[in-house]
Amino acid sequence: MNYEEAVELLKKHNQEQLLNFYNELNDSQKESLLEQISNINFELMQSLYENLYVKTLEENYIDPIENAVIKDKMSAEDKNRYSEIGASAIKNGELAVCSMAGGQGTRLGHEGPKGTFVVDIEPAKAIFEILTDKLKAAYKKYGVYINWYIMTSEANNDETVKFFEDNNYFEYSKEHIKFFKQGELPLLDFDGKIVLQEKGKIFRAADGNGGIFEALCRNNIIQDMQQKNIKYLCIGNVDNILINQVDSLLIGMMKEKNYNLASKSVPKKSATERVGVFGKINGQPAVIEYSDIDPEMARKTKEDGTLVFSESHFGCNIFSRELLEKIGNKKLPYHVARKKNMYVGANEEMLASIEANTYKFEAFIFDGFMLADDILIFQVKREEEFAPIKNKEGEDSPQTAKELYMNYVSNNNHD
Repeated sequence: MNYEEAVELLKKHNQEQLLNFYNELNDSQKESLLEQISNINFELMQSLYENLYVKTLEENYIDPIENAVIKDKMSAEDKNRYSEIGASAIKNGELAVCSMAGGQGTRLGHEGPKGTFVVDIEPAKAIFEILTDKLKAAYKKYGVYINWYIMTSEANNDETVKFFEDNNYFEYSKEHIKFFKQGELPLLDFDGKIVLQEKGKIFRAADGNGGIFEALCRNNIIQDMQQKNIKYLCIGNVDNILINQVDSLLIGMMKEKNYNLASKSVPKKSATERVGVFGKINGQPAVIEYSDIDPEMARKTKEDGTLVFSESHFGCNIFSRELLEKIGNKKLPYHVARKKNMYVGANEEMLASIEANTYKFEAFIFDGFMLADDILIFQVKREEEFAPIKNKEGEDSPQTAKELYMNYVSNNNHD
């Protein structure tokens, strides 16, 4: 795209401000800015601004999930049978795992990708090394290298790849690790104008964990899975150091019961815990955010005193390859978040605010659940599979995750 074409395109969409400082840029910066402009879906951004996401759950019919499988209540016979089926599938190379690792460790006071954050276990290890250890253990158990897809972002991809290279991929098979980038969307100010992070650079942000489906298709990961005859992909958050993504028991249940989607859950601690819960919206599987559940609904209990909406989603989901492709070819809804950001104003000043001043748009991974025929919910114990590292201190901090991790390792054969 040349300058004249950019001017015409921006006038058409009332976004001429993106060229405010064009003449102050050097040739390389000018070329970069024109390329950025050419890659913007202006129709999408206009549509997002005109139809800012409005919660409409009260207009829908919400039901709880009634048929969650509770691991602790399964018979030994069933566990053995499903585990054998799943183990056979894993040995045949039918399972791959994916880590959503596009975030930075800012909230942890860490400079760099969150996966490079070092956890003070014994011995101290970066999150990526902890996850690699799990795959190395799976290799010893099943005799195959599990393919590992790592979703990075524009902001941290190069640093993430270099981290693996510098550490020799933590002695895992380099050929079985593939990096791919998450998508991004421009930020808008409250007047619907796309903003500049700096002169010559459009302010963009990751398009949410729901962007993974489109990214899997765009980066030929689905094609790679097909070529390798991979039938299932377990997608998990990078910051959960107890995550179990190579689970023969769950894979076996999926195969035997013919599910194309399975998700792990843990029981809510209380009615007021700020977590999303599984349910059905108009008959379709879904995750309902804590902010969308009426307090009375959240407190509702069964005859045995347990919560009706008790199965909480912690970000460990297994999709069939066919379902991933189906979701990837659909446009999931975008949710809007109001964010505080510093950006370049029309008069070259850096605009900042103590209050939100931009719109950020994100897709959520669980919105893809609506395209599944049904979902297998598998309830596990928090202390065995959920040790997130999100906050610098307090709940879900490195300290709480370390305690959970070390307790689990000391009490189990860690594989």
